[in-house]
Amino acid sequence: MTEALPGVSYEGPPRHASGQRGRRTERDTRPGGRASRRDRRPKRSRRPLIIAVVAVLVVLGALGAWTVKNDGYLFGIRTPLAAADYEGTGGEPVDVEVPEGANGYSIAAELVEQDVVASSEAFVRAFNANPDAAAIQPGTHELRLHMSAESAVALLATNAVVRGGLTVVEGHTVAQIRETMVEAGWPEQDVRAALDDPQGLGLPAEAGGHLEGWLAASTYDAKPGTVPAADVLKQMVALTVSELKELEVPPAQWNDVIIKASLVEREAPDEYRGQVARVIENRLAANEPLGLDAIDSYGRKKPSHLITTEEFQDESFPYASRVVPGLPPTAIGAPSRASVEAVLNPPAGPWRWYVTVNLDSQETKFTDDYDEFLEFREEYQAWAAENGY
Repeated sequence: MTEALPGVSYEGPPRHASGQRGRRTERDTRPGGRASRRDRRPKRSRRPLIIAVVAVLVVLGALGAWTVKNDGYLFGIRTPLAAADYEGTGGEPVDVEVPEGANGYSIAAELVEQDVVASSEAFVRAFNANPDAAAIQPGTHELRLHMSAESAVALLATNAVVRGGLTVVEGHTVAQIRETMVEAGWPEQDVRAALDDPQGLGLPAEAGGHLEGWLAASTYDAKPGTVPAADVLKQMVALTVSELKELEVPPAQWNDVIIKASLVEREAPDEYRGQVARVIENRLAANEPLGLDAIDSYGRKKPSHLITTEEFQDESFPYASRVVPGLPPTAIGAPSRASVEAVLNPPAGPWRWYVTVNLDSQETKFTDDYDEFLEFREEYQAWAAENGY
């Protein structure tokens, strides 16, 4: 049954019990009478008008839906239903996470949530109109508050992803890395619990149970609350192992290489890594103490100038490098890849001693003559006195 529109009757004019319009007489109903002829004329129907009204409403509804779908554009003309949009390239910077597999709609929702763009509709329209939108990478992007949708899409497509969240500095110890993670926001109890389970972090058997030196120095795409502390530490160990494999270091040599590289990292200015690595090899070959203050400082947990003569000469202390020959029991920090490569390929040379004679320029001199070494040391002492060291 068709539902009648309010105020419109499908029954035609009513017939009344009395009154001129509704009165029927015997004369009116006679065959051939005037009334009879009038009654035989076809009645006017309102159905065509009703159908036309309904059709117009349907068309208007369809156009309205088209307008909404196209963010307020009807036949290329902006209508009052246009999607809200900011103008310009924005103000204060804000970090926005673009997850893996995100599309224009999911990115739009995040941008609206952080008030980067004014509406999802405007962003999706700009996203679909920009062919470079396909280049948007997952990760953390730096955008700005109150950007136009067009400028937000353009910046996402061309801006480099802000990678990382945690940087492990070359040469840092496990204790320093722990402090870095806690300062970054990881719960201290979580970090300590993970460090207390080296095997759970994937530490290889070749490391002898010692994490020192195996937490690779790098920048990791991880933040507290999104990546557990244990998972971040696993990444560090895995990176160290992958680099050793990539450099084709035999597993039996992994631990020694890590220890030597950690010494080079702490002792050598960048341009002298190879020569320092050669000094270490030459002294080990001669079964001589390495005599590296960085080893003693690591073992005593204090700067070398605070270490006493008795401590330096304590043969019972495994990190007393002036009197105990061979490598220390563990690495003394996180080596860089450059230090590992220096250990694997040190230049040829007879050197057994070296002195950095100028801390500003990092000039370092090498020798295989002890007397010349003493001269280098005096040169450094004179420079230090002149420069307030």
